[in-house]
Amino acid sequence: MSIATVTSKGQVTIPKDVREELGLEPGTHLSFTRTESGDFVVSRASRSVRRLRGSIGYDGPPVTVEQMNDTIAGAAADARR
Repeated sequence: MSIATVTSKGQVTIPKDVREELGLEPGTHLSFTRTESGDFVVSRASRSVRRLRGSIGYDGPPVTVEQMNDTIAGAAADARR
């Protein structure tokens, strides 16, 4: 069992074994959710889709929103057939 202590500033250092087990790295956001019994569950907070920006490279020519919408509509129509 791992134990942590709250400092006078309200900070907690998560024990190393827990950080490693959960894969927590500096900058990881945590979410605190209260259960019906009054306990709290700590989990990773949802990540914003914005952090994915630029993660997929594209070497082709620029396309407009209209071109993207047309391509999506075409693929949707093909999927319905």
